[in-house]
Amino acid sequence: MIPGWWNRHRGALTVAAVALVAVLAFAAIHRLIATIRFADVRAAVERIGLARLVAALALTACSYLALTAYDVLALRAIGRPLPWPTAALASFTSYTLSHNLGLSLLTGGSVRMRIYTRAGLRPGEVAQVILLASLAFWGGVVLLAGTALLLRHRSLDVAGLLVPTTTQHLVGALLVVGCAALLLLGGRRGKAVTVLGWTLPLAPAPVALAQVGIAVIDLAAATAALFMLVPGLAAHAFPLFFLAYALAMIVALVTHVPGGIGVFEAVLLALGPSDKAALLAAVIAYRIIYYLIPLGAALAILILREGRNVARPIARGVGVARGIASAVAPTALSLLAFAAGCVLLASSALPALPERLHLLSGIIPLSLIEASHLGTSLIGTILLLLAPGLYRRLDGAAWLASILLMAGAILSLAKGLDYEEASILTAVAALLHWLRPAFYRRTRLTAETLSGGWLTAAALSIAASVWIGLFAYRHVAYQDSLWWRFALHADSSRFLRASLVASATLVTLSLWHLLRAPTASAGRRAIDPATLASALGYATRTDAMLALTGDKSFVEAPSGEAFAMYGVAGKTWVVMGDPVGRPEEWPALLWQMRAAADAGSGHLLLYEISPQSLGLAVELGLAIIKFGEEAVVELPGFDLATPALRSVRRASRHAAKAGAAFRVVAAAEVPALLPRLRGVSDEWLRAKDGREKSFSLGAFDEDYLSKFDCALVERDGEILAFANVWKTAGRQELSVDLMRHRSDIPQGTMDLLFAGLMEWGREAGYARFSLGMAPLTGIDARALAPRWAKVLAFLSQHGERFYGFRGLRAYKAKFNPVWEPRYLAGPPGLAMMAALIDLSRLIGRERAEPLPQPNRNVSCPSPQRMAAAAI
Repeated sequence: MIPGWWNRHRGALTVAAVALVAVLAFAAIHRLIATIRFADVRAAVERIGLARLVAALALTACSYLALTAYDVLALRAIGRPLPWPTAALASFTSYTLSHNLGLSLLTGGSVRMRIYTRAGLRPGEVAQVILLASLAFWGGVVLLAGTALLLRHRSLDVAGLLVPTTTQHLVGALLVVGCAALLLLGGRRGKAVTVLGWTLPLAPAPVALAQVGIAVIDLAAATAALFMLVPGLAAHAFPLFFLAYALAMIVALVTHVPGGIGVFEAVLLALGPSDKAALLAAVIAYRIIYYLIPLGAALAILILREGRNVARPIARGVGVARGIASAVAPTALSLLAFAAGCVLLASSALPALPERLHLLSGIIPLSLIEASHLGTSLIGTILLLLAPGLYRRLDGAAWLASILLMAGAILSLAKGLDYEEASILTAVAALLHWLRPAFYRRTRLTAETLSGGWLTAAALSIAASVWIGLFAYRHVAYQDSLWWRFALHADSSRFLRASLVASATLVTLSLWHLLRAPTASAGRRAIDPATLASALGYATRTDAMLALTGDKSFVEAPSGEAFAMYGVAGKTWVVMGDPVGRPEEWPALLWQMRAAADAGSGHLLLYEISPQSLGLAVELGLAIIKFGEEAVVELPGFDLATPALRSVRRASRHAAKAGAAFRVVAAAEVPALLPRLRGVSDEWLRAKDGREKSFSLGAFDEDYLSKFDCALVERDGEILAFANVWKTAGRQELSVDLMRHRSDIPQGTMDLLFAGLMEWGREAGYARFSLGMAPLTGIDARALAPRWAKVLAFLSQHGERFYGFRGLRAYKAKFNPVWEPRYLAGPPGLAMMAALIDLSRLIGRERAEPLPQPNRNVSCPSPQRMAAAAI
């Protein structure tokens, strides 16, 4: 019971836990700096000096340069060395994102995966690089911490608890010896060790020693960069300072608070030097130098790199969605927009520079300064909430964000001549304008849902700005009259009003989001006949014809040129295959399905999707499982006379000698054959389990079968076997759905049916013939493969008596097909098991009554009609 409850609420509980840790961290900081005034911190910042800033920048560059060597050495350790520029790009961008955003596997890991897979590495190899680099980093932390403890000869004060030097030296020696033991364990060639069920690859000792050496350089330079920013510290204080830095970094990483904001500062202030004002000023400068400047550089690199990739597909005439579905530019701009909102909120909380404000007062009236201050706070809040729309590539979000960024830049100048933040906002707006083609989805902003994570991040950002303001105006005696005080130097009053506007805006939009009606329900929904015909005209895969079975619900694109078909079982919303229609409409359809499942407190499962949908599935936050492979025969080269088709040729001739003959009946002639076809179907069902299946294939329904041509195998006028024929409008693919045969058919009858249909399709100009799925095949269950791959591979190998996985694949392999992968995409963790159980119920349950559709008595649109509708 507890695991199930945890699974259902894990996401919300994780967000709540991270938010609680962040709030506690800021509460701790507030207590630690209770005696410090904002003027003290400002004075401490001025005391840092240009020389120390330049030294910190140089040490930061040294640290990030050392970071690139992690990946270079890890790539050599796995035998896949790459040029330094490629490894440097991957390591720099991934580490920078993970430093600032946390969740290193999701942020930095995804960037590494994108860059390295483009360079030819397999996902498993990328995972090994990430793991080896992480081990090197933690090895450096352990070695430096142990060395610092060995070098310290005075008692260590940890939150009032004195640790004797003997204990320090003992712990330090254990850390150093443990690190050395791990280095030796790898040996000269490296090895893999298993700890608590986890397999850890250890690099060869020489490589591991080099990695740890690089980690020492990286960490020493990073710590020294902060050390240089704290005036008055002597060199002998560095070991103790490093211990405080290392502990702050570890706690920040463990809590998963994005960028460790608040947590890192709280631990460092608690354990660092006694001059808290100087230390706080140094940490603020360090955040800018070591975190924000590299983050800006990394985002600029990624945006410039992806900007070229956005323009190329359009120039080639390829669909926009196909060209940029996996681009990182929208993600980067989403982060930049969120950061811009945080900058505006923080600026609204801080007092303006008196000399600038005095100069401004001679140009514009006080009322405009006050209105501009409120306006920047409002714009900052809206930018926080627009960030997820940019992440989802919504054109409306891009247009609105561009307008707000430029308006924010103008208001920043009008409220205090803050040309620094105006420059930042203008630069983000310029990048957004340059990458406008990446924001191609025309879904309404009001149709998009704000997740709990985004709302929590926005709330924490506003709370942080309020805390900054309370600290800055600690000396002010708060009273009701402050709310109504309007004066040139009444910064505290402007802060209160701006904080009220930001908080009220967030609460209003959050309540509207939580209380508005769900975008979709679990009820069955029919499809407009015009949308059906238009979307099928774009279909390149025959499984789009499952839309005509009458047992599915639909979500339609506003353009009427695409749809997704789905069914609901239990808590799972199952989308059948890829969306159908214009590829540009697919992302919006799947996001709409994601929102509908979420509104129904359920999970989304994409069933039998092609590689074309994988990028969207990842973007939706779904876990990917290879479900099997589809057998596809290229028809232009299909010839029964080839040696590869010897067994099919023999079986077909055997059936022909027994009197069996193949022919295709046009859809218009099928209604007259239905009574005879039902007899064959009923006999087939009695020999099987006696009931029709649903959802993933058609059933014997007279209206459904009358929409298609029908392939027959007959003997002396008796129908031995039949199959309805699926065709795409552009003749890209041919396939069959419902196949039934009598019990006493001659050997080779079904081979004759398939071979005859393939030859018929080749002569008609079709490009390929789909033999359908071979489930649970082609799954690689190596030692480092995901657990799901191992489970499915086990089922394939040992579940033969329940389902003939290998027999089915062997039969389809007779036709010498090309095997194309098909995937499942669903909720991660144990929720995937529940989703798969719901899927089995959906497929195996008794067929429901068909939906009353306006086109049920109309035959399937001909390829010519569907093509005309598409045009």
